[in-house]
Amino acid sequence: MPPPTEAGAAAAVRPRAEALALGLYRGLSTLLAPALRARLAWRGRVEPGYRQAVGERFGFYDKPPPAPGAVWLHAVSLGETRAAEPLIEALRAEDPTLRLILSHGTATGRAAGAALLRPGDHQVWLPWDAPGPVRRFLAWARPRGGLLMETEVWPGLMAEAQARGLPVWLLNARLSDRSLRRGRRFGALLRPAHRALAGALAQTPEDAARLQAAGVGRVEVLGNLKFELRPEPALLARGRAWAAASGLPLLLFASSREGEEAALLDAWQARAPQLAGRLRLLVVPRHPQRFDEVAALLAPLGPLARRSAWGAEGLPPPEAAQAPVWLGDSLGEMAAYYSAAGAGGLALLGGSFAPLGGQNLIEAAACGCPLLMGPHTYNFAAAAEAACAAGAAERLPDLPAALDRALALLDDPATLAARAAAGPPWVAGRQAIARGMAQRVLASFPDDKT
Repeated sequence: MPPPTEAGAAAAVRPRAEALALGLYRGLSTLLAPALRARLAWRGRVEPGYRQAVGERFGFYDKPPPAPGAVWLHAVSLGETRAAEPLIEALRAEDPTLRLILSHGTATGRAAGAALLRPGDHQVWLPWDAPGPVRRFLAWARPRGGLLMETEVWPGLMAEAQARGLPVWLLNARLSDRSLRRGRRFGALLRPAHRALAGALAQTPEDAARLQAAGVGRVEVLGNLKFELRPEPALLARGRAWAAASGLPLLLFASSREGEEAALLDAWQARAPQLAGRLRLLVVPRHPQRFDEVAALLAPLGPLARRSAWGAEGLPPPEAAQAPVWLGDSLGEMAAYYSAAGAGGLALLGGSFAPLGGQNLIEAAACGCPLLMGPHTYNFAAAAEAACAAGAAERLPDLPAALDRALALLDDPATLAARAAAGPPWVAGRQAIARGMAQRVLASFPDDKT
């Protein structure tokens, strides 16, 4: 018998290393379950949604199980839930009898997901990735297939799904270079999880290549579902009414993240003489638990008007309309904020002026809002470059440069209007993705729904 080669020896060791890594991970996740309860209680002080149905996080349900054969779709947060809207429509168009189990990880995602449900559907929290919660969830849900949005690949969940023969897809899939490098440090744990996927439908060729390098066997590029989101006309009209009430162009800081507001405050104060009477600042923090914190941070700029004080459909009262700073402390109205800023003003992309990867920029373009973004857009790298090439967005090195560019664009209304007009057709030209996704995943699921 020939001696074993180095490759053969490595192949023999790999399954043992992967089994050991998964065992250690499962043990640690079980030990940390009490810490999750404490974290949920802490988050629930600011966002009551985190106190809702806590037992579901651990696989305990106070409602009857769904009939076997539903499709389980996991959309962790608000952005993924919004992106799932056209996919859910396409799934139902392909299979009118489809029943949905919609799971989430954040309170904002769950709140948005409630509007997507139909009779016979269920909505739950994704279980904590420990053996007991995961097994109880899958035993309760009894789905015929699973769909994970964008990046949500959990080692324990995938191992249990594979053991049960449950096909699970990663849809609208993306993976940055940074995440791939980080994942390689835990390859013995994460590679089997990616390998267990039935497939991944990626946003870009670059995402596809990285997903294959991470271990996904079947990968296809279909595009980004977020191009299929259509702003609600009522929200666009609401935003235009806000812009009219302002009387000044609005500079929107959209989905701002921790640390960015302070940097903007410094840059704004340094340019106060140039900005006075030319722009009204509108800040919409990414996370609702930071609304009060950001309100206090912006106090040096003068009186602040909060959207939450205007009523469900209302306009800002006259004294609020003239406040130098508006705070967008509401959920589900980002299209209205972009519409308001697009009516003669522009927006800054949150998460891109700190090394956080940026937020979704497609909605700004769809609403006709010119966009200035910082250097950090690795979460949406292809979309960011394409938006710049289309003229719907522009990249700046930092917030001071972005404010200077905003002032320059106000002095050049023709260019500003061209930026606004470039966004909607750029988005519209990249639609019709959801149907292809729905067809591929449903074809891979068992036909028997019972």
